[in-house]
Amino acid sequence: MSQVYIMGTGPGDEELLTIKAVKALEKCTAVLYDRLVSNNILNYLNKDCKIYYCGKEPGAHYKTQEEINSMIVKLAKEGHVVGRIKGGDPYVFGRGGEEVLSLVKENISFEVIPGVTSPIAVLNYAGIPITHRGIAQSFHVVTGMSAGSMKTNFKALAMEEGTLVFMMGLENLGNIVSKLISNGKDAVTPCGVVMRGTSSKQKKVIGTLSDIEEKVKEAKLKSPCIIVVGEVVNLNKDLKWYEDKPLFGKNICITRAKKQAINLKNTLMELGAEVTEINSIEIKPIQNSLEKYIDKLEQYDYIAFTSANTVNVFFDYLMEKEYDIRKLKAKISVIGNATEREVKKRGIIPFIKAEEFASEGLVEALKPSIKENDKLLLPCSSKSRKYIEEELVKNGIIVDKVKMYETVCGKINNKRAFDEVDIVFFTSPTTVNNMIEMVGLDEIKKKKVIAIGPKTYEALEKNNISSEMCSEHSEEGFLKKILAMKNKN
Repeated sequence: MSQVYIMGTGPGDEELLTIKAVKALEKCTAVLYDRLVSNNILNYLNKDCKIYYCGKEPGAHYKTQEEINSMIVKLAKEGHVVGRIKGGDPYVFGRGGEEVLSLVKENISFEVIPGVTSPIAVLNYAGIPITHRGIAQSFHVVTGMSAGSMKTNFKALAMEEGTLVFMMGLENLGNIVSKLISNGKDAVTPCGVVMRGTSSKQKKVIGTLSDIEEKVKEAKLKSPCIIVVGEVVNLNKDLKWYEDKPLFGKNICITRAKKQAINLKNTLMELGAEVTEINSIEIKPIQNSLEKYIDKLEQYDYIAFTSANTVNVFFDYLMEKEYDIRKLKAKISVIGNATEREVKKRGIIPFIKAEEFASEGLVEALKPSIKENDKLLLPCSSKSRKYIEEELVKNGIIVDKVKMYETVCGKINNKRAFDEVDIVFFTSPTTVNNMIEMVGLDEIKKKKVIAIGPKTYEALEKNNISSEMCSEHSEEGFLKKILAMKNKN
């Protein structure tokens, strides 16, 4: 049975997406989205979901509302679980009601999932409470696109003491201001305009009805914007919080595999950055790669993990085979903090951790402990370097290198998201090559680029991509680099 979800996904910040919306996105087999949908929302879809862009931009509508309605109905009749993804809330100037009525007419099952609406969230992120005791006891939300029509009762609005909010009204700002003043609103009434609220491109202009139009022109604000009129605007200096975060205003692209990206993504978002997650690598386990080694795992003196991916693929395989890891006698060695974290999640404390984010660092860390004829298991990717194996074999170590997974190029659901990016973080030569394939070399060259270590830096240099390298070859080193860059600015 077909099902349609008309869902709001909030005003921009991915973390304002509701749990209910996430669950619905995961069920969808076909999705329609528009330009106001946050960069990462499409990452919650399953791999086989069909994706249709039906964005509406000022002066350039890709599809009419009637065409969108018809497309939703058509996909539902074909048996799809359809998601109609809308910025903000579907019923707050989102034309969600029109889409639902088209489904009702065809007797198609539907569910409407509310979203955090921008008049509330955007003002919150700008430090402007839409109501405040003793200042504003009510609020009124008006579509600014129709501000010049007779449908808007400016005489009534001008008399209101509550907060006035005009959505999608930047082009009509002058008309809105003049109508309010001519109908009796004091020209010195505080007024604010917030562009792209809750995103890295958020920009705020504060003034009064008499000067806000001039200030907005000077600041070169562009749609989408929210206009707010009322005494609550004066609270923005004391109540602002988002703009004070260390990485506010930065859109940082993480190019790692999905599981690897989580910790860094969360940290960057806590620091105020908007994170565009493009998983340029997908991990594909090589079936039965450990089969001929599993019965002799307890014979190894050492097991060396060079990445978090290797740890997860290795231990997931053991769990699948119901292997009791208490049989392992080997001392576990790892490269970097991320790999160490994944090993610890398996209840194992690494014997050695190489701080340097490279194979050379692990070999140097192992040398004082490992001795001739010791046996070492080296689970790795199909594209791993030969350095560790070759260096240890030179010293009489018996090394079994097991290629446990291969990395394949990821899929980008929303290529437009890369346009918003300021900084791209590359963690391996593979991420460099895959991102070039996914978004294009010229597009990457337009961005500020940071490499985690020397091998990644070399891959960028080979492609004539100007970049900087972290002094510490780790996620922590990258964070220090980003914060230092922000402080310089």
